[in-house]
Amino acid sequence: MELEKLLKKYFGYQAFKTGQKEVISSILAGNHTLAMLPTGTGKSLCYQLSGYILEEQILIVSPLLSLMQDQVEQLMKLGEKRVIALNSFLSEGERKSAFRNLKRYKFIFISPEMLRVSYIIRKLQELSISLFVVDEAHCISQWGYDFRPDYSKLGEIRKMLGNPLTLALTATATKKVREDIILSLNLEKIKKVESTIDRPNIAYYVEKIADYHEKQSRVLELVLKLKKPGIIYFSSKKAAEQMANLLVNNGINGAMAYHGGLEPDTRILIQQQFINNQLDVICATSAFGMGVNKENIRFIIHYHMPMQMESYLQEIGRAGRDGSPSIAILLYAPGDEQLPIQLAEGELPSEQQIDWLFSKVTQNPNGIKGFLESNEPLKDIGGFSDIQWRIVQDFLNNRQKESIDLGNIQRALKLFVNGRLAVKKNNIYKMKNWIDTNSCKREFILQYFEEPITNKVYPCCDFCGLQFLDYQNTNNIIFREPVEENWKDYLAKILLNCGLSE
Repeated sequence: MELEKLLKKYFGYQAFKTGQKEVISSILAGNHTLAMLPTGTGKSLCYQLSGYILEEQILIVSPLLSLMQDQVEQLMKLGEKRVIALNSFLSEGERKSAFRNLKRYKFIFISPEMLRVSYIIRKLQELSISLFVVDEAHCISQWGYDFRPDYSKLGEIRKMLGNPLTLALTATATKKVREDIILSLNLEKIKKVESTIDRPNIAYYVEKIADYHEKQSRVLELVLKLKKPGIIYFSSKKAAEQMANLLVNNGINGAMAYHGGLEPDTRILIQQQFINNQLDVICATSAFGMGVNKENIRFIIHYHMPMQMESYLQEIGRAGRDGSPSIAILLYAPGDEQLPIQLAEGELPSEQQIDWLFSKVTQNPNGIKGFLESNEPLKDIGGFSDIQWRIVQDFLNNRQKESIDLGNIQRALKLFVNGRLAVKKNNIYKMKNWIDTNSCKREFILQYFEEPITNKVYPCCDFCGLQFLDYQNTNNIIFREPVEENWKDYLAKILLNCGLSE
């Protein structure tokens, strides 16, 4: 079997990208496989092409509704009609029809939350699953930056489905997280395909800014000069919208904001406009980018400091998928680390919320079981976010059958939350160390993932003498990092030296 011929037949590509052929070959040889491939190297093709060769259904667990929809649409564009996403986007009629005809589908995407529904498990048990795919597998590990409680149950789900052949995919997982993935999925014998996390065509650039207002001006300056298209990432919906308006008001007509607060139809429209080159710049929260199949993104700017190295690499990995030079710019102002710390704290229930919740559990005559089955709107009354409530429910679900004193369970939940917060804060501090490092930015990242440094990349990063020339629309101005002076004064000097200013 020549995989290249099948690659050409089904996807129109002449050659595989890094690691793809090794992963597919491992699957076809009957090996459970853990694949860590860099963002932008087409991890989804590994199970898609395998699916066309394997006889029965492919079940893909995915953490984001938007990512599932993107993957379904991409397969449909290739002419594949036997694909469906089992998620909340389906109407009641569509859901009933889907489960009546589930055996007709080749590729079935599903969220981990839906796998908690016993009816859905029973319907899946009626299938012959050739491959069980866990996308974004780092969500399994409690040590991972994006731990999801529902992901931690996938080992049990896999057992209920007859322990099918399994593929775990991730782009960013430390050695400890990769070990946790294997243990959690109960994979005794496994083939590992671990490619470098490095993307040599993406250069790293950190610029320190005095304050918020100067940062806004600097983004405008960069976007006007840089080759496009590009993405600017924010941790705030409001900031993304403000910057999009600022860009439009200063001549960047193809700029739009994208975040989870927009209607689904609006998000899809913006995404399609960007993919089809009708927009030059997207001002986005992390809700944008997963599964976006656009190869010519030339720059990624981070307006706010990311919460950890893993998500930073995920986001900058959306640039330069065509192999051409691209640049990742992070703008840092003093105190920027406070926002990710606040966001990390907001993702977890506070001690006050936990104490209030357990006062309600204690009042229920049936204890934890009665509390979990109660229809009382405690989530809203207690001010819990969706993710906080899922954490609480999962923790209590795991302990409702244990004959443990409620006080001990309450203390255990607080210890768990404090442990998760410590992990998150530690990741933020490591991100700050990367920003402040007086050494090669690329080498720092490779060391973080315990990866050996093999080849020196040029252009590399701001420490290694990176210049902006290759990333700009103009060919006569080179921007360098202003060390002590204000960037506006520095820019004026450069323009004067180039004979472009009086």
